[in-house]
Amino acid sequence: MKEENVLRIPAKLEGMDVILAFVSYLLDTHGCTPKARTQLRMAVEELYVNVTLYAYPSGEGWAEIRGSIEDGVATFCLIDGGTPFDPLAKPDPDILLSGEERGIGGLGIYMVKSMVDEVEYAYRDGCNQLTLKKQL
Repeated sequence: MKEENVLRIPAKLEGMDVILAFVSYLLDTHGCTPKARTQLRMAVEELYVNVTLYAYPSGEGWAEIRGSIEDGVATFCLIDGGTPFDPLAKPDPDILLSGEERGIGGLGIYMVKSMVDEVEYAYRDGCNQLTLKKQL
Protein backbone atom coordinates (compact mmCIF):
# COMPACT_ATOMS: atom_id res chain seq x y z
CA MET A 1 0.00 0.00 0.00
CA LYS A 2 1.46 3.34 -1.03
CA GLU A 3 1.76 6.23 1.40
CA GLU A 4 0.40 9.48 0.01
CA ASN A 5 1.78 12.78 1.27
CA VAL A 6 -0.45 15.86 1.01
CA LEU A 7 0.25 19.58 1.20
CA ARG A 8 -2.36 22.36 0.76
CA ILE A 9 -1.36 26.01 0.64
CA PRO A 10 -2.76 29.32 -0.64
CA ALA A 11 -2.25 29.52 -4.42
CA LYS A 12 0.34 32.28 -4.33
CA LEU A 13 3.70 32.50 -6.06
CA GLU A 14 5.26 32.94 -2.62
CA GLY A 15 4.37 29.31 -1.93
CA MET A 16 6.72 28.00 -4.60
CA ASP A 17 9.54 27.24 -2.15
CA VAL A 18 7.18 25.21 0.04
CA ILE A 19 5.87 23.20 -2.93
CA LEU A 20 9.38 22.48 -4.23
CA ALA A 21 10.63 21.52 -0.77
CA PHE A 22 7.72 19.06 -0.51
CA VAL A 23 8.62 17.49 -3.87
CA SER A 24 12.35 17.40 -3.09
CA TYR A 25 11.88 15.83 0.33
CA LEU A 26 9.72 13.04 -1.05
CA LEU A 27 12.11 12.32 -3.92
CA ASP A 28 15.25 12.56 -1.80
CA THR A 29 13.91 10.13 0.81
CA HIS A 30 13.37 7.56 -1.96
CA GLY A 31 16.78 7.79 -3.61
CA CYS A 32 15.68 9.59 -6.75
CA THR A 33 18.33 10.30 -9.39
CA PRO A 34 19.40 13.94 -9.79
CA LYS A 35 18.06 14.05 -13.36
CA ALA A 36 14.60 12.75 -12.42
CA ARG A 37 14.55 15.08 -9.39
CA THR A 38 15.29 18.11 -11.57
CA GLN A 39 12.70 17.11 -14.17
CA LEU A 40 9.95 16.54 -11.61
CA ARG A 41 10.72 19.78 -9.78
CA MET A 42 10.60 21.74 -13.05
CA ALA A 43 7.33 20.09 -14.09
CA VAL A 44 5.66 20.78 -10.73
CA GLU A 45 6.99 24.34 -10.76
CA GLU A 46 5.47 25.02 -14.19
CA LEU A 47 2.09 23.62 -13.16
CA TYR A 48 2.05 25.45 -9.83
CA VAL A 49 2.87 28.77 -11.49
CA ASN A 50 -0.03 28.24 -13.90
CA VAL A 51 -2.39 27.62 -10.98
CA THR A 52 -1.26 30.75 -9.17
CA LEU A 53 -1.54 32.95 -12.27
CA TYR A 54 -4.63 31.60 -14.03
CA ALA A 55 -6.83 29.29 -11.93
CA TYR A 56 -8.40 31.95 -9.74
CA PRO A 57 -9.61 35.12 -11.51
CA SER A 58 -10.21 36.74 -8.11
CA GLY A 59 -6.62 36.03 -7.10
CA GLU A 60 -7.70 34.07 -4.02
CA GLY A 61 -7.57 30.29 -3.92
CA TRP A 62 -5.67 27.22 -2.84
CA ALA A 63 -3.45 24.55 -4.35
CA GLU A 64 -2.90 21.05 -3.10
CA ILE A 65 -0.16 18.64 -4.07
CA ARG A 66 -0.31 14.93 -3.37
CA GLY A 67 2.77 12.83 -3.79
CA SER A 68 3.69 9.20 -3.51
CA ILE A 69 6.37 6.81 -4.66
CA GLU A 70 5.63 3.16 -5.23
CA ASP A 71 7.61 0.51 -7.10
CA GLY A 72 10.05 3.13 -8.36
CA VAL A 73 7.36 5.40 -9.81
CA ALA A 74 6.83 8.92 -8.48
CA THR A 75 3.28 10.28 -8.72
CA PHE A 76 2.40 13.91 -8.06
CA CYS A 77 -1.11 15.30 -8.39
CA LEU A 78 -1.65 19.05 -8.38
CA ILE A 79 -5.22 20.01 -7.43
CA ASP A 80 -6.98 23.36 -7.40
CA GLY A 81 -10.53 24.58 -7.04
CA GLY A 82 -10.20 27.24 -9.72
CA THR A 83 -11.69 27.68 -13.16
CA PRO A 84 -11.97 24.33 -14.97
CA PHE A 85 -9.14 24.04 -17.50
CA ASP A 86 -7.66 21.02 -19.26
CA PRO A 87 -4.14 21.96 -20.40
CA LEU A 88 -3.89 18.67 -22.30
CA ALA A 89 -6.84 19.47 -24.59
CA LYS A 90 -4.82 21.84 -26.76
CA PRO A 91 -2.51 20.28 -29.37
CA ASP A 92 1.24 20.49 -28.76
CA PRO A 93 2.85 23.59 -30.24
CA ASP A 94 5.00 23.27 -33.34
CA ILE A 95 8.37 24.00 -31.78
CA LEU A 96 9.98 24.31 -35.21
CA LEU A 97 8.05 27.53 -35.90
CA SER A 98 9.36 30.91 -34.83
CA GLY A 99 7.78 32.53 -31.77
CA GLU A 100 5.79 34.91 -33.98
CA GLU A 101 4.42 32.07 -36.11
CA ARG A 102 3.68 29.80 -33.17
CA GLY A 103 1.82 32.26 -30.98
CA ILE A 104 1.48 32.41 -27.23
CA GLY A 105 0.76 29.48 -24.97
CA GLY A 106 1.31 25.77 -24.80
CA LEU A 107 5.08 25.61 -24.36
CA GLY A 108 4.92 25.06 -20.60
CA ILE A 109 2.67 22.02 -20.73
CA TYR A 110 4.67 20.73 -23.71
CA MET A 111 7.80 20.97 -21.55
CA VAL A 112 6.05 19.18 -18.67
CA LYS A 113 4.96 16.34 -20.98
CA SER A 114 8.53 15.94 -22.22
CA MET A 115 9.94 15.56 -18.68
CA VAL A 116 7.57 12.95 -17.26
CA ASP A 117 6.28 9.58 -18.42
CA GLU A 118 2.55 10.27 -18.01
CA VAL A 119 0.35 13.32 -17.59
CA GLU A 120 -3.38 13.02 -16.94
CA TYR A 121 -6.06 15.66 -16.38
CA ALA A 122 -9.41 15.21 -14.66
CA TYR A 123 -12.08 17.54 -13.35
CA ARG A 124 -13.58 15.91 -10.25
CA ASP A 125 -15.63 17.22 -7.37
CA GLY A 126 -15.27 20.81 -8.59
CA CYS A 127 -11.48 20.58 -8.84
CA ASN A 128 -8.83 20.48 -11.54
CA GLN A 129 -6.52 17.51 -11.03
CA LEU A 130 -3.33 17.19 -13.04
CA THR A 131 -1.34 14.03 -12.33
CA LEU A 132 2.29 13.42 -13.26
CA LYS A 133 4.03 10.05 -13.19
CA LYS A 134 7.69 9.35 -13.68
CA GLN A 135 9.77 6.20 -13.41
CA LEU A 136 12.66 6.87 -11.06
